[in-house]
Amino acid sequence: MTDNTDPLERIADALERLSPPPAEPTDWLGHPAYVWERHGARAVERIEAPDLELLRGIDKQKTVVVENVLRLAAGHAAHDMLLWGSRGMGKSALLRASIVQAQARNASDIALVQIAQESLAGVTGLFARLGDVDRRFLVFVDDLGFEDNDGTGPRLLRSWLEGGVEARPPNVRLAVTSNRRAIVSRHLSEQDDPVNPRDVLDDKLALADRFGLSVGFHNCSQDDYLAIIAGYAASFGLDWDESDALEWSKRRGARSGRVAWQYVVELAGRAGKTI
Repeated sequence: MTDNTDPLERIADALERLSPPPAEPTDWLGHPAYVWERHGARAVERIEAPDLELLRGIDKQKTVVVENVLRLAAGHAAHDMLLWGSRGMGKSALLRASIVQAQARNASDIALVQIAQESLAGVTGLFARLGDVDRRFLVFVDDLGFEDNDGTGPRLLRSWLEGGVEARPPNVRLAVTSNRRAIVSRHLSEQDDPVNPRDVLDDKLALADRFGLSVGFHNCSQDDYLAIIAGYAASFGLDWDESDALEWSKRRGARSGRVAWQYVVELAGRAGKTI
């Protein structure tokens, strides 16, 4: 059977079948959170976050972050935030929990938008969309860290924070978590520059200084570690033993909020409970 269809029509049909369908328009008012990917946004129906009361050992950090998020939700002046420091001490959990608390007052005031580091190049397009929405947004980048040879990422971040031509709109603020305050890795050799031993180092530190709030999270003391476990155990109705909890942390080689939570999961498993 002979196909008399115009060759150009056949090519167009083939390309249409190969190309993905256009993404549905995002409802930026209808969901508590979103994940921004390279090709658009994906709505998240529920933010997974612990109760703020269960985040212990970081009381000062909690006060600062929660207050700033509530300001943003209310449409008041608010800061971009850098949460830096020890692993497993609740940096990202605190951000999510703060958004949940703000949404408990009025869910339409604010939403969380999480983006992966590999999607940073498309954030300018995200800002353009969010700027037209009558809602406040906290754009969240978790565990950010730039490689030595990455010059584009730090420049983009500086531009967004400092009001360059691609800066984020007034209803959007950035929140970044990182294990390093400087975000960009540093080396002792940077101080041996023959022209100016401080130039490179100061430039990297200046990236962190562009955040209105820089909140440090430090190693967990034994008392804080046990207090975190006590809070979780009381909330979930779990029995626990201090010596057993300390032995757990020794086997893990660390004390942190994350290790405390893992111990609580272990307790629940032993008791045949779900949490």
